[in-house]
Amino acid sequence: MCFKNLPIEFDEQGRAYLKEGVEEPFAYKKGSLGLVGHGSGIPALKGGAGGETEYTIDPVTRVAGALGFHTMCDLKERKVTEAHSYATLFRGYEVILKGRDPRDAIDISSRACGVCGGVHSTCASMALEMAFPVVPPPMGVVARNLGETAEFLYDHPLHLYLLAGPDYSEQVIRATNPEIWEAAQRTSAPHKDIHGFQTLGEIMTALNPLTGKLYLEALDITRVAREACAFMYGKYPHPSTLVPGGVSTLLDFTAFNNYYTRLMKLIDYSKRMVTIWDDVFDFFLAQNPEYAKVGMRPKNMIGTGCFDDPEAYDATYANCNEWGERRWATPGVIIDGELRTTKLQQINIGIEEFVEHSFYDEWDGQAMKTDPAGNPISPNHMWNKRTIPKPVGRSWREKYSWATSPRWDRTVMESGCYSRLWTTALAQKMPENPFIVSTGHSLKMLLPKSTTLPEMEFEWKIPETLNAIERNRARAYCMPWMCLIAMANVLKAFELLRAGQTKTATPFEVPKKGTQVGVGFWEAGRGYLTHHIIIENGKIANYQILTPSTWNASPVDPFGNPGAYEQAVLNSPILEQFSTPEEFKGIDIQRAIRSFDPCMPCTTHIYAGGRTIVRDVTSCACTLDESDLLGSANEVARREAVS
Repeated sequence: MCFKNLPIEFDEQGRAYLKEGVEEPFAYKKGSLGLVGHGSGIPALKGGAGGETEYTIDPVTRVAGALGFHTMCDLKERKVTEAHSYATLFRGYEVILKGRDPRDAIDISSRACGVCGGVHSTCASMALEMAFPVVPPPMGVVARNLGETAEFLYDHPLHLYLLAGPDYSEQVIRATNPEIWEAAQRTSAPHKDIHGFQTLGEIMTALNPLTGKLYLEALDITRVAREACAFMYGKYPHPSTLVPGGVSTLLDFTAFNNYYTRLMKLIDYSKRMVTIWDDVFDFFLAQNPEYAKVGMRPKNMIGTGCFDDPEAYDATYANCNEWGERRWATPGVIIDGELRTTKLQQINIGIEEFVEHSFYDEWDGQAMKTDPAGNPISPNHMWNKRTIPKPVGRSWREKYSWATSPRWDRTVMESGCYSRLWTTALAQKMPENPFIVSTGHSLKMLLPKSTTLPEMEFEWKIPETLNAIERNRARAYCMPWMCLIAMANVLKAFELLRAGQTKTATPFEVPKKGTQVGVGFWEAGRGYLTHHIIIENGKIANYQILTPSTWNASPVDPFGNPGAYEQAVLNSPILEQFSTPEEFKGIDIQRAIRSFDPCMPCTTHIYAGGRTIVRDVTSCACTLDESDLLGSANEVARREAVS
C-alpha cells in the first residue's frame, strides 16, 4: 500500500481514488507542538525544567542563504531539549512569476539560487514541456544530462570542502575536541596511497578554511566543473540556453571533447575525494561511536530522480511513471528504510504543503481536485497552493519561519544526494551500462583510468542509520557516480553525432488560450526539486517551487511533528568538550544542520521591518586564526538581549 495517512486507495489496475464515505477526505486536526507522530522517536518540541542554556545561531554560517536556528540545551545531560529551524527571508519568486509569459519562468526561477541555477532552469523547462506540450530530441536530453551532471560535480566539492568540511578541520577539532586531534596526529590514513595524506591529522589540516590544501583545491576543481557545464549551456551560472524542448546551444565534436577532457580531471579528483572522506568518517566513528547519533533521524526520504533516458523521455504526465523509472537516478519515497514507490505520479499526489507555522496565510479554494491523470490531490497540493505572505512577530508556538512544511503522506521527509543514492540502490532500475551496478543494497561504480590514478572500483553501501556523517559520506560517493553518468552520456552524445542526430531542440508555440498544467520533476545537488505551473490564456496563473531545503528546513507541521533539521538536532548528543556554558560552541548541532547542505535562497520564495533576535554568531572560521577560533580572543560569539 502506497499511503497510510492520506485518504487515497488504489484499484486493481493501480488507479488512485478517494476512500468512500469520507465527507471531507483531506481535512485534518491540528496537533499540539509537543506531539510527535508516526513513531519517529523524536523528543517533544518543548523545553524541560530549569538549568537549560539557550543557544541560538543567527545566521547559521557556511550555508547558502539566511537560516537561523534556536535551541535549548541541557548541558549537564549533554542533550538538546528544544529546536526550531527558521528561514529569515522571503524573496517572492512565485509571486513575481504570476501573470508573466510562461517562458519567463526559466530565467527568473534560475535566480533563486546562485549555486544551482541550472537545475531551476531545467525544472522550469520541463514544466513547460509538459504544459505546451513539446518533446526535446535525444541530443537535447543528453545535453541537459551533461550540463546538470557538471553542475552537480561543482556542487559536491563546494559542500564537502567549503561548507561542511571545516567542521572536521584541524582548527575546529582542536578547539572543540582536542583529544580527537591528538589521536588524529598518530593515526595512519588507510588510503594514503591514493590521496597522499599520511595521517588523519594531515587531512584535517588540509581541511582548514582559506589555507588548507583541500579547501584551496576545491575552489579550483569547482572551476573545472563549471567550465564543463558552460560547454553544454554556453555559460554558467544562470544559463540562458535552456528552453522548452531542449537546449539552444550548438553542439559538435569539439564541445563534447572539451567536456570529456574536464571530465577526466573530475574522475581523478573523485577517486581521492571518496578515500579522503571514508578515512575521516571511519576515524571519527572509531574514536567515538556516538558520532553515529549526531544528526540522526528516521530513514524517511523523498526524491524525484533526474538524468533522463533520451529514448524514453516524452515530457508527458501520462507516461511519467515509465520515463521516471528509466532515469539514471531513480525517483522514490523511502519510509523507515523501505522503498515505498518509484512512480512519479504517486510521489506527486502524496505531497501537501502546510503553512500553519510559516509566515503565510492559508488559501481558499481548490483549483484542481485531480492531477492530469485523474488521481485525487489535496487542497494543500502545490497545484492548489497560493503564496500569500503574512509577516508577523516570531513565536515558537505559532509562526516562526518563511519556510513551509511539505509532507508526503503527512510524514516528515528529507531529501539530499544521499536519498538519490539510496533509492537508486534499492530500486535496481538503472539503465544498462558498463560503469554502475545497482545491487539492491549498494551502488558499485567502476571508474576508468584517469589523469593520474588507475582504474578503481568503489561501492557505496546503504548505511544502517541516517546521520550527519552518512549524509556527508554519500556526498563524496555522489562525485564518482555523477562522473560515470556523465561518461555514459558523453558516449551517447558521440553515438548521436555519428548518426547525424545533432538537433538539440524542438520548436514550440506558447498556448494563448485555455488552461494548461505542467510539472517539472528534477533534482538539485541537495535533492528533490519540482516546479508546478498552471497557465491560463497564455499567462502564468500559479507557479510553485518545492526544493530540497524546503523539505529539510520545514518548521513544525499541523500535526505537531518537527521538521527534518529540527528532528536531527533533537536527536544529536553533545560530544564537544567544555567546562562552562560560556565555552560551549555547539559544533555537534552545527554539524547536524550543515550535513543537509541548507540552501535558504531556494527555500524562501520582500519582507522588511524590525526583527528581534537572540543570537550566538559562530564564525565559519574563514576569517580566524587558530587562537581566536569560534569565540575565544576576539569573542566572535555575542548575545543580544531580547528587546
